[in-house]
Amino acid sequence: MVPPIDGISNWMHLFRWIVKLIRDEHGVDEAQLVRGAVLEGDCGLQIEDIEAVLGVIATSFAVNFPPGALDEVVKLDELCMLTAWLKGLYKRPEFISDSFAALCQARNPACG
Repeated sequence: MVPPIDGISNWMHLFRWIVKLIRDEHGVDEAQLVRGAVLEGDCGLQIEDIEAVLGVIATSFAVNFPPGALDEVVKLDELCMLTAWLKGLYKRPEFISDSFAALCQARNPACG
């Protein structure tokens, strides 16, 4: 069951929501879901799992991840910061490339 999005007003609330999603939907021990955890390595998620997480996030928060998102996002905190930016809750993350940022802005007016 997808956690409710009520009350999410900043990237830290969003981080906690994503942790609950991965914990509940993919059975990952919450102790592994720390800020710097690599999604595919430290969290034990497969690419298909990460794509499913992106899909749930996109649907729940009405954001659109452009192609190449998994090339830009490697860690749990990066996923959170990118999602928060797409939703207009956070500044543009420094780790994303200019070309990817342009794709994000074209698909998500809130981050423009």
